Amino acid sequence: MITKRIIPCLDIKNGRVVKGVNFVSLKDAGDPVKNAQYYDRQGADELVFLDITASLQKRKIILDLVKKVGEVIFIPFTVGGGIKSKEEIRDILLAGADKVSLNTQAVQNPKLITEASDIFGAQCIVIAIDAKRIAKKKWEVYIKGGTQPTGIDVLEWVQKAERLGAGEVLLTSIDFDGTKDGYDCELLREVTQRVHIPVIASGGAGNARHFFDAFNSGASAALAASIFHYRTLSLPAIKEYLHHRRISVRI
Repeated sequence: MITKRIIPCLDIKNGRVVKGVNFVSLKDAGDPVKNAQYYDRQGADELVFLDITASLQKRKIILDLVKKVGEVIFIPFTVGGGIKSKEEIRDILLAGADKVSLNTQAVQNPKLITEASDIFGAQCIVIAIDAKRIAKKKWEVYIKGGTQPTGIDVLEWVQKAERLGAGEVLLTSIDFDGTKDGYDCELLREVTQRVHIPVIASGGAGNARHFFDAFNSGASAALAASIFHYRTLSLPAIKEYLHHRRISVRI
């Protein structure tokens, strides 16, 4: 049985961890390096680091901060935000990341997915999709930190991304983000039924049951931020809950 993964997420703005609701009303949530160390010790399976304003501000990721985080953890580490080229991907991997997350540039320049996958391996290329519901069973892809609609259908885009060489999908519901009402399980089911690569659920976790629901909806991993940053729930407590409900997790 494949083990399900629990992944804390560090949304970074101006060198600090932040968290909001529906991608707005951001509040400070601490120091990235200290948070990373804490989650590593807590038993996180992976860590995601997203420089959430890099694309909007048309700048590169803060590599020094990536290096500092990478030096204090011993778990797989995914970095995203404003990545535009193969050269930037290489720099981030050399700085300590195991994977990179592409969103805006993948939409605007899809061939980058294939080029990066060919050079670094599909296992290194995560396609982040910020999805907003626009109709029944229909979601639109947003880019630039969730600020710009693209007119692209999420279900079509995720299949294209897989064909182009993506090794994993980070699927965030803008509608559910930060609400603590649970993941968008309908979106998860629709996406996971259409691709063969792992899908990380993101947006809306508020309790341990929500992780259970996400995994039963097809997710290979579940990402959360608020409940971890503000110590609402611990990683061990969530894993214990899932273990007792016969979800395979690393204890």
